[in-house]
Amino acid sequence: MELDLPFIWAGLIAFAVLAYTLLDGFDLGIGILFPFLKNREERHLAMNTIAPVWDGNETWLVLGGGGLFAVFPLAYSIVMPGLYPLIIAMLLGLIFRGVAFEFVHRTKRMQGFWEFGFWGGSLVAAIAQGMALGALVQGITVEGRAYGGGNWDWLTPFSALTGVALVVGYATLGATWLIFKTEGETLARAQRFALPLGIALTALIGAVSIATPFLRPEYLARWFGWPSGIWSAIVPILLALAIWQLWAGLRDHDHLRPFLATVAIFALSFAGLGVSFYPYLVPPSLTIAEAAGPDSSLGFLLVGAVVLLPMVLAYTGYSYWVFRAKVRPGDGYH
Repeated sequence: MELDLPFIWAGLIAFAVLAYTLLDGFDLGIGILFPFLKNREERHLAMNTIAPVWDGNETWLVLGGGGLFAVFPLAYSIVMPGLYPLIIAMLLGLIFRGVAFEFVHRTKRMQGFWEFGFWGGSLVAAIAQGMALGALVQGITVEGRAYGGGNWDWLTPFSALTGVALVVGYATLGATWLIFKTEGETLARAQRFALPLGIALTALIGAVSIATPFLRPEYLARWFGWPSGIWSAIVPILLALAIWQLWAGLRDHDHLRPFLATVAIFALSFAGLGVSFYPYLVPPSLTIAEAAGPDSSLGFLLVGAVVLLPMVLAYTGYSYWVFRAKVRPGDGYH
């Protein structure tokens, strides 16, 4: 049986993007929440909860971006010019955030500056990612085999909405991560953050979900057509269940369930995007098959992915298992 290599690679890249969103999402969420924590000791405690894993989490961004370049070069060459300002802003935010993460523990005189950098870099990266997602969902203008839009096509009310939604989503992930990883006053503060953030996230997901089908007729047919609408309805039903679990976990003062429920909310929202997008890679003009490179290249790269991806997954899982315990004041390796 012949393998559908473009479809397999689309699934692998989608998995890498989802893994990045989930794993680096709570890192960015802690940065977004940084100014709202009580004091410097509590802020550094929050940083120590992600210190062993934050840089490894960004591996998935490299796999997603590099995979798009290698496997779907036509899509890469079209999407990047349309999103250059957002991609540059995201990378600068991530770089500044990474430098601040290390420097904040190396200096006393400039500590406040680097704490601001950690917050600012996290916020800028989250906004840029959310707006880039919104710009991609609303559609990229293609002329021939190149980007055909203007310099500001990415800046719309819908992309602004998705930018705010992702910031709130990352903050919710960060708050529930702190519930899972901390104790005492920090835990209680994170629980107070999580409930209003969860409510805001639910409202924003609802707003994006209502707006998305009306952006393009293809989306409307996929969500409300027959019989595709029946299968598509599974996603919002499961999403409502995940939102209920988030609320129930916070109500019951469960330490792990709110984080897992928020992860499920992100995964199901991502699945909803897949329902809207398929079979397009760059809506509304470029399908997965049209954007893919030669099968010989895809097959060669797949051999490497089959070898390396399980190793990355194993290492990631092992890292989280080793550092699974609660983090207390004074813990950390800086």
